[in-house]
Amino acid sequence: MKKDQSKVIREQAPRSATREHSVPLYLTSSFIFDSAEQGRAIFADEEEGMVYSRYANPNTSEFINRVCKLENAEAGLSFASGMAAVFASFASFIKSGDHIVSSRAIFGSTHQLLTQLFPRWGVTHTYVDTPNIEDWEKAIQPTTRIIFLESPSNPGLELFDLAELGKLKEKYPHIIFAIDNCFATPYLQQPLQFGFDLSIHSATKYMDGQGRVLGGVVVGKQELIDEMLFFIRHTGPAMSPFNAWTISKSLETLGLRMDRHCSNALALAEALENNQEIEDVKYPFLPSHPQYELAKRQMKAGGGIVTFEVKGGRERAFKFIDALEMILYTSNLGDSRTIATHPGSTTHSKLTEEERINLGIKPGSIRLSVGLEDKEDIIEDILQALEKSK
Repeated sequence: MKKDQSKVIREQAPRSATREHSVPLYLTSSFIFDSAEQGRAIFADEEEGMVYSRYANPNTSEFINRVCKLENAEAGLSFASGMAAVFASFASFIKSGDHIVSSRAIFGSTHQLLTQLFPRWGVTHTYVDTPNIEDWEKAIQPTTRIIFLESPSNPGLELFDLAELGKLKEKYPHIIFAIDNCFATPYLQQPLQFGFDLSIHSATKYMDGQGRVLGGVVVGKQELIDEMLFFIRHTGPAMSPFNAWTISKSLETLGLRMDRHCSNALALAEALENNQEIEDVKYPFLPSHPQYELAKRQMKAGGGIVTFEVKGGRERAFKFIDALEMILYTSNLGDSRTIATHPGSTTHSKLTEEERINLGIKPGSIRLSVGLEDKEDIIEDILQALEKSK
């Protein structure tokens, strides 16, 4: 049996008559039928075949298959963005009167779905503030359709015990258990092995790894993916073949890149942990992280995100960001280049101050997506910016 990275590299769309070594771009909106009967049979699902790139394309199919190999999933779907993948993972299954249980520690746009958009359709939600499985079970209602979480969370790096949640899934098999696995990537964590139904990714992040294109992907159980397929065929959140081709090639180096992201992030976290200008440093594989032992049980390494709080609140945080010389300031993450983000004024700015505090996002909080540069250069830039921002 090949290891995961070998399986991903060897997974490839079928070669054409030109016998190409590298998979070409299939920039076509539709596909030709050999006969009227073949067209009828494909549309009737009696024969497999490409129809329209909104449905499927050789590039998107290869990308999906590679992620399935990494996650050991039965099937998957690609999307135009990570949020399209998150939205479809809810909207494919919910109806008026349904209920969703979610961790409170979620991405800002996902929070807006639950609090602003889904209530228009008569869908309610309950947030769970703790990792205690008893609290999750208490939140379940007779109308609960989906349980959703992020682990590690964005940006607080809170973890949830996936094995314990998997046992909860056994008690409630009718409920869909879905996880945003973007921060961990399939290389570091495979939630499906714990019993989760769906694993969701913003492929824009580590899967691409170079800040070039947008994309999303959901993998999981065949029966649920089939249900989602009906939804996306008729709503159109299709991934561009070019973006799929780009990200699929990047998956061949995901393991190598994540090893470097993780080692750099751990080195940075260790270097900052006792810095007098910082209140708090969070990193899952730092022994001081409250869920350090859990992180080691369910993740291969700690990931590429480090969060910390600078002393002096928002004013100091802004000065710190403006003093960075090498590190970039943007709202993205998972890039080969190190990125600093101030979540309170960007990715989570639509939350109230109380909601941000509940998620551990304080005025001085900084989310650092640690890149692939030499770790000494990353640490040096952070330290000089801390000194200049005093």
